[in-house]
Amino acid sequence: MPTDRLLSTLLRSLQTHTEQQDTPRLLSTAAHLLTTLHNPLNITLLTAQILTAPAIWEKPDGLRTCLRVMGVFHSAAHAIIKREEDIANGNIKSYTTFPPQAEDGVPREPWLRAVIKGADERSARWKHVMVLGGLLIGFGPVEDEMLSRSMRSTLEHALVQATNLALGEVVHGDELGTHCIALTLNHTFPLLSDYERAQMDYNLILPVLIGSAFFSSEGLQSAYFIGAIDLDIVEFPNKQPNWPAVSPSYQQIERILSRPLITSLGPLSRLIAHAIENVTDSWLVQTMIEDLTSFTKSLVTQWRQSRLAMVDGPLESQAFAEEMLKTTNAGLWKLLKTTLFALVIIMRGAVGRILNDAILASDSVAPGMVCQALHSLRNLYFVSSRLGTDSFSQYTFVYLSAIDILGNYPTQAEAFLHDIRPSLPGQIPTSPLERCLDLYFLNTAEHFTLILSSQTSEDLLVSAAIPYLAAGGNNNLLPVFEAAHSVMLAVFSAPQSVALAGKHLPFYVDALFRVFPDNLSPRQFRLAFKTLLRVTAPPSPLSATQPDLPATLLELVHYRALHAPGAPLPPKPIPQGNSTLEAQPSLSEQAVLVLTLLDALPFLPLNLLEEWLPLAADLIHLIPDEGMREVCKKRYWDILVSGEMDPERSQICVAWWETRGGREAVLFGPEEGFGPFMSGALQTQVPEAKL
Repeated sequence: MPTDRLLSTLLRSLQTHTEQQDTPRLLSTAAHLLTTLHNPLNITLLTAQILTAPAIWEKPDGLRTCLRVMGVFHSAAHAIIKREEDIANGNIKSYTTFPPQAEDGVPREPWLRAVIKGADERSARWKHVMVLGGLLIGFGPVEDEMLSRSMRSTLEHALVQATNLALGEVVHGDELGTHCIALTLNHTFPLLSDYERAQMDYNLILPVLIGSAFFSSEGLQSAYFIGAIDLDIVEFPNKQPNWPAVSPSYQQIERILSRPLITSLGPLSRLIAHAIENVTDSWLVQTMIEDLTSFTKSLVTQWRQSRLAMVDGPLESQAFAEEMLKTTNAGLWKLLKTTLFALVIIMRGAVGRILNDAILASDSVAPGMVCQALHSLRNLYFVSSRLGTDSFSQYTFVYLSAIDILGNYPTQAEAFLHDIRPSLPGQIPTSPLERCLDLYFLNTAEHFTLILSSQTSEDLLVSAAIPYLAAGGNNNLLPVFEAAHSVMLAVFSAPQSVALAGKHLPFYVDALFRVFPDNLSPRQFRLAFKTLLRVTAPPSPLSATQPDLPATLLELVHYRALHAPGAPLPPKPIPQGNSTLEAQPSLSEQAVLVLTLLDALPFLPLNLLEEWLPLAADLIHLIPDEGMREVCKKRYWDILVSGEMDPERSQICVAWWETRGGREAVLFGPEEGFGPFMSGALQTQVPEAKL
């Protein structure tokens, strides 16, 4: 069909909307015509008709329609570039032929001006943003040099100006327009120059981006995508639950995952973070954090009410049917993880703004904002705890920075801990979600022990930790068990909690030895015992009232090491939040106890150090496994020569080492004669400089 007739037919088709029409086909025809029309006026006319056509806009398919229209101009720009490259390579006739041939068309920059003229006052400004965005994406980044410098600058400036004007129109009006602006900015922002980015009105952009991504029907719908899942879960005859992939709730999850804003939620969250850093109205950041905290609260509330929340993550493979495990549950967690990553990146921008904004950093604002951020992280902890929070540097920055800021405000910190304290004090909840939130509380509270009063520490921290200290029988709970031990040790280490340490230390020591090795990892046990020695040995205030505690603790370890089994311990799961922790060598209970005793040597009073140097050496040679024995010998050597001890203790070690008995006790076992126990540097004399 000749171009003129095809244009007339298309224009007639665009004027009416019918239920049976194929809108994607109309847009495909429009993209073809835009590149083949010879008259710039017709190009302008077609562009204007695309932006106002009832066939497209009477019943649009949300952002998918906007994306298709952007695709028209994106594809047309690509076609223009390819056609001119073909002309340059001699593959088709040039523009000099007369009369014009069918394959000829308007040159690149006049064509671009003609398209831009079609975005006129007859159409809404947000549609102009869509056209200009499609063109900019089509011509690519500035490095590709597809446009002259002046034309590129004109196109970028037109897009930014149209965006600012459109934001003023749609902020209180057209919902589809706001979503379209967010979509276009998300795709075009990396292509803009720094100068044009600086011209944007971020005070208007930030609310539009947040609303579109998290609260709109084109985004995450205020987190209301979990509540309907329970209605679609069925049980097989063996009581195994299944969530079918054909169920309406899972189809909704798939629709959300396929939405244009959600498929590019990562770049969109980075754009939001950039907007946060550049808004001139600081209160917009505070409002945004409150809105996102409300979003995360809605998310965790729905999860709490779901049957899925009643199954521990490690047990899902045994609890769920295969379809649910591989398809529906996996799809849900993909959406939850995407949401988590986006929110953390946005929070990263917000915390960075707090640190650099005098208004937000004020004493009246900062503690409230970081409390909101920490509440958001708590609400998301049922997702982040599965990933290992230290594997995500943005999360670590937000979490630790918020804690550091809140640590300057003891009153607000205490109020925050009251807000997030365990819902069932004095007992271990049966709900995996509640145990997960307990884990967040324990991990967070540990950072505030130095600013809390002794009474508050006992009422909040100790009471929350005690149920988990002596609990056992479930390796899936190992992270929260270890968090409880860490909290107790942090409380004991606080100078203002000396009386509290003396009160609870006997119970804690008893619990510590009862749970190892079944429900406490060797790493945590060694850390706990080393901390106890540091708390109870001089010059600790506790040592003045209970001077015999260090010797008692050493005797407990020594006695247990003499009778402990020498078989390797089964591997423990790596605690949540420590996914980068290096794997530890396989050791027996006896070897771990010997290493624990060795770790304590640098903290012993001088009289105890002289007594325990030979006793520790003797224990090493009771370990039957040669590999484990060598690990303990190396640790002994490191303590003696690595500078872990102060000069006074080092002198005692040197004096003991220089005797024949000291060398033989460490380097040679009674059953080994006088052969060296290691090769290389450890066979040499003790370096004088290190002694």
